[in-house]
Amino acid sequence: MALAILLAAPAIAQAHAADATMAAQRRFDIGPSDLRTAISQFSQATGLQVVVAPSAVAGRRTAGVRGALSVRAALDKLLRGSNLSAAVHGGIVVLTPSRAAAPAPRRTLRSEAPVAVAAAPVQAAQTDTQDPDNAEIVVSGYRESIAAAQELKRRAVGAEDDIVATDIAAFPDLNLAESLQRVPGITITRDTGEGRQIALRGLGADFTRTQLNGMEVLGNTASGMDNRGSVSRSRSFDYSLFASELFNRVSVQKSYAAEQDEGGLAGTVQLTTAKPFDYSGNKFVVSAKGQTNSNATGVTPRAVALASVRSGDWGALVSVAYSKIKSNEYGYRNWGWGPTKYAAKNIGPEIDADTRAKLLAGVYQPTAQSPSTWYTDRQRLGVTSSVQYHPGENFKLDVDFLYGRLWDHRDDYALATAGSNPLTGSTVNGTQVIRSAVIDGTNTLRAASYTGIDLRSEHHIVENHTDFYQGVANLSWKLSDRLTLRALGGYEESDFGQPVFDKVFMEAKQTAFSYDTRPQIPVNSYGITLTDPNLWTVQRLDVQENRIVNRYANGKLSADYDLGDGLILKAGGAYKHFTNSGYTWANKVFHNVPANIPVSNDLKQLVGPKTLLQYIVGNVDGVYAAIGDKRDLTAANLQAGSDYEVDEKTWNGFAQLDLDTMLGGMRLRANAGVRYFSTDLTSSGNLAVGTAFVPVVIKDNNHGWLPAANLALDLTRTLVFRLSADRNINRPGLGDLAAAGSITTRPNGGSLSLGNPFLKPFKATSVETSLEWYMDSKGFASIGFFYKNMDTYISPSTTTIPYGQTGLPLSLLIQGQDANTPYDVSQPINGPGADIKGVEVAVQHDFTFLPGPFDHLGVTANGTWFDGKQQGKVGNTFVTLPLFNLSKWAANATLYYEDKDWGIRVSDAYRSKYYTGLGTVGNVGDWIEGTHNIDFQAHVNLRPGIRLIAEGINLTNQPIQQFAGGAIARRVVYTTSGRTFTLGFSAEF
Repeated sequence: MALAILLAAPAIAQAHAADATMAAQRRFDIGPSDLRTAISQFSQATGLQVVVAPSAVAGRRTAGVRGALSVRAALDKLLRGSNLSAAVHGGIVVLTPSRAAAPAPRRTLRSEAPVAVAAAPVQAAQTDTQDPDNAEIVVSGYRESIAAAQELKRRAVGAEDDIVATDIAAFPDLNLAESLQRVPGITITRDTGEGRQIALRGLGADFTRTQLNGMEVLGNTASGMDNRGSVSRSRSFDYSLFASELFNRVSVQKSYAAEQDEGGLAGTVQLTTAKPFDYSGNKFVVSAKGQTNSNATGVTPRAVALASVRSGDWGALVSVAYSKIKSNEYGYRNWGWGPTKYAAKNIGPEIDADTRAKLLAGVYQPTAQSPSTWYTDRQRLGVTSSVQYHPGENFKLDVDFLYGRLWDHRDDYALATAGSNPLTGSTVNGTQVIRSAVIDGTNTLRAASYTGIDLRSEHHIVENHTDFYQGVANLSWKLSDRLTLRALGGYEESDFGQPVFDKVFMEAKQTAFSYDTRPQIPVNSYGITLTDPNLWTVQRLDVQENRIVNRYANGKLSADYDLGDGLILKAGGAYKHFTNSGYTWANKVFHNVPANIPVSNDLKQLVGPKTLLQYIVGNVDGVYAAIGDKRDLTAANLQAGSDYEVDEKTWNGFAQLDLDTMLGGMRLRANAGVRYFSTDLTSSGNLAVGTAFVPVVIKDNNHGWLPAANLALDLTRTLVFRLSADRNINRPGLGDLAAAGSITTRPNGGSLSLGNPFLKPFKATSVETSLEWYMDSKGFASIGFFYKNMDTYISPSTTTIPYGQTGLPLSLLIQGQDANTPYDVSQPINGPGADIKGVEVAVQHDFTFLPGPFDHLGVTANGTWFDGKQQGKVGNTFVTLPLFNLSKWAANATLYYEDKDWGIRVSDAYRSKYYTGLGTVGNVGDWIEGTHNIDFQAHVNLRPGIRLIAEGINLTNQPIQQFAGGAIARRVVYTTSGRTFTLGFSAEF
């Protein structure tokens, strides 16, 4: 992370073209105005980066400059009477007060680096094709990185937030998701101790579009916990794929412009990797750290290196980031809550008459109350390379490549009441006898004790990996003073493979057992010695293999034509071809009928990592070898309904008019345009017809016009007002579009999920506005409001019916089930519309008004409030819930101290509770409790270019708590993932 601080010190300019640029003739039309606005217009007209201290232009005005002049002559005329002189250093125009007007040096030691108050225009920050020079900002420290990000935000036309260079790596972030959580309006989900996916402005990960170097991308991974999505076959980009050190800018574009690709109702996250022309010369950087976690053992490495060289018009760069992380998330979970009836013979004489009646009628009971452990050994590798050819300001060609690989090796462990006589079904009628029960007013069985229970332990080995490849070329060619062509061509592929997913289930029969879910960490008691290997035999073996492949091919061509008087006409078109395919192979073998299979005690072991309690599990390799069940599967083991493919081919085009002018002494920037898109969808897979599965191919098309308008008005030199309105879409989730059905079986029940290829996209009309106050180099404050109205909202529909009514073959059932076994059937539908609204507030300030050394302190903070509802069908009725992944309240705060010798930052990321699923009849609403995640980073500058860094992540060991049943709060999960600490150094040459 500290390496990224060094990586992000770009010197921005092209020295070899500076003299030619200053001598070039251009036409200027800059009217009388305040000097800061005029400098920004000058920068826009010339493409030059202009750097000046804000205090040097405060309150100054200019008579402007009009007509055809050389760049040097125009600049001299613009600065006439300002007491500012201009010097060109390596292609950057630096404005400084003349000697007579120069201020006395300050007493403090804090960095006084000039702030780039004007630079090459970043209207392209709202485009999909990135012009790297449009984002140039001088960055040399944490304060400067904050100022640079604020300047990018200020120059954008629509709503935007940026993280640049050192700011990306200014925190001990394990991956890119954790860096993004500090942006206003972004919250993240966590898994195995790391951030994984993001929600933007209260909308889930499927609603955020991710682009890398200007091209849309998608990458999937997997979770160890099935109720967090397991394998993530969705449109949600998994940001845990990448280390934050690979990127020198992240732009979160929250409003929509016609020149952007359609999609991403929540917004677009633009990722930009480092490039050689970010640096004034050759650059070599290396960083190495050791990392440890309090829930695991040992120290693991994290290393980064970068080499960048420039020669004339050419530049080349390679960067590599590698890390190995051992994490251990453990605690309590059950498989959910469901209605359970007790037969009369299964209710003990100790139970009173009133409680007996409730048990006979049915209560909501936790399923498989389970101490569980998910141990992960993870490796992450990222490699970027970039070649740039910039023979001048008129022609720029960038070619970028990125390769990423994420490896996971997991050992998962669980102990549950899920043996032959379990507590996992809708009816208890075996040898189980309930001896005591606590049933509250919601008909929820919160605590109970039993005899005659069969326990089941689980040891699960998983090996998976994701390989990510991208190659993309961006071209900018200025054919004349008025006409510029832009082109992009690229290909991306993400391959997820899970070749090892092997489970061994052991069983211990006829035990006493009790549980109490009322404490924060539920308490279980057992009537046997769980660590006695003689009590355990093999019950079942499960094998599975998974594959998911995403492919994107993208081509774009557009032109910008300068109409004069501050007007630019943009028009272009694009083609995009996206495919998602995959499958699940599975094989489940039951060995508990008529009797469990004994294996030698040397094939049994205890849980290895930290856990709530120790118990016997099977040695996976040893048990499979002893019993002889196969572990290598083939297509003959295909899980019905899993081998579907979604293919989308999209043609689109746009026309947009950009305006940059003065209005009553105020600078007005705006764009307005319209985009047309047409998407051909082909969904293929297997659907149930009658009593069999048959292959089916379903085709559909959706198209439409999407208008958008954005404006930014500089009310004063420090105050910016924004207003945006647009129409946009969001394509349905991949699983929702599947022409397929998938079935999950469990003892005494199961669930069935079916896709719906005829779903129409989400469509929304959005409006937003904001007011931003820029306090020169001392701080920033903003408040914004947005509202989105969705014509239709794709909602889940869940009902419980006998399996025989699904139309699926009985051959898919496991032993002991028949046509009368109840199954939860889920299918997405185009339901009633939804809306979402929110307020975002952000502030940053340096405490320069305090006496030293406290004047080196500063704070940055943001807070958001969101409100949005949806309707989902449960049974035969619609229920209203908050939108999934929406936290009504979220906040980030960072207190920092930094001087020339050392610095420290402490950050808190908070999100309130959020819903994750619809639930089932009588158990509506799955949700996760709110969290605070506190991190810190400290560094000491040992000498110029060499830095010692210490970091701490999740200092409070924040638990993840998951519940079902909405306000009833039936506990499902309580786990912790430990504290992570790193120590290392970085050096640049």
